[in-house]
Amino acid sequence: MATTSSKSMMAKLLDFFVSTNKDNTEIRDCTDIKNIASFENTQQKERAFDSRERGVQTVKLSQISGSVGRYQDFDEQFRFKSGAPSERFTSILEAMRCGVALPPVKLYQIKDEYYVLDGNHRVAAAKKLHHDEILATIIEFIPSSETLDNVLYKEMVDFCDKTGLPRSIKLTEVGQYQNLLEQIDEHFAYLKDNIGAATFAAAARDWYKTIYQPFCSIIKRGNIATTFPDRTIADLYVYISVGHWKRKRPAQYGIGLGKMIPETMEQFRDEMRELNEVEYPEMKQGITAFVLMTVRAKNEYKIIEKLFELDEIVEIHAVHGDADLLIKVKLSRDLLSSDAEVISNFVHEKMRQLNGVISSKTLIPGLSRIKPI
Repeated sequence: MATTSSKSMMAKLLDFFVSTNKDNTEIRDCTDIKNIASFENTQQKERAFDSRERGVQTVKLSQISGSVGRYQDFDEQFRFKSGAPSERFTSILEAMRCGVALPPVKLYQIKDEYYVLDGNHRVAAAKKLHHDEILATIIEFIPSSETLDNVLYKEMVDFCDKTGLPRSIKLTEVGQYQNLLEQIDEHFAYLKDNIGAATFAAAARDWYKTIYQPFCSIIKRGNIATTFPDRTIADLYVYISVGHWKRKRPAQYGIGLGKMIPETMEQFRDEMRELNEVEYPEMKQGITAFVLMTVRAKNEYKIIEKLFELDEIVEIHAVHGDADLLIKVKLSRDLLSSDAEVISNFVHEKMRQLNGVISSKTLIPGLSRIKPI
């Protein structure tokens, strides 16, 4: 039987609930209020019937977008659509406010969204208190409708289930996760032969830490992704690493990859595993070019001054003969650009546009020997 004190506390909580929710009044006209998402509707749309238990995890409240059976009772913000809050909700709200540990809610997952099977009041209270996360027991339903996104998602889920790795490797081309599994298989065999006892899961974690992550960091530092705006870093990892280590594909983009990345995956691991991220090599190459430029005589000095302001130009010489200026240029390029492309763009955009330039000829050194000073 409730005491006077507990009744008073309940009344205070109800007053608090109403007074602090003028924009979230629990008694309201539901005509224009949208429901939270229905799990059943999403399940049918995605044809998500294959379920897998995921255990207890922390879930962001922002990803909980619906309910399995009570989606009509809450609005988009998981607020009650009508009626005063129940005593149960109010007691849960106060328990959370006081830091009382509550059992995990139960959620169904479809891709990146979650639906409440049990614990609607706990989710509503946590959202009201502006919590970021909630502890949940999760059962995931895998979509099977044949869209590209779903096929890629299923491949990612299967890859992560086999390896135990986090879902941070996002690929945009079907079939590429198989290349990663082959790398991990190869690495697993290497560890067994050279280190002894090893499990596939341990080999996957080691591959992720000492091969995949360092390689991706090098790609990021090389700004290669800017050349491929529709591809992920993981896509580029597969493209470059498989081409270099598996297919031994000769570089089609200038200076060979082998000057930056060892010939085998295990050599790369040996070099990377003792390094911090700041010590990873830059995936860039220097380029030296010489430009012969013909200019109008009256513009020559102004052109020299303008060119010398460019960081990439290290020397300018006024010469006699077929050309007026000899210019030494030092550029850098990412791995997937060609020397000719980078030099051509720089000469055209930064040099040829100057007023008074008549013509230019670019010379790219092949073999160079330089005496020490």
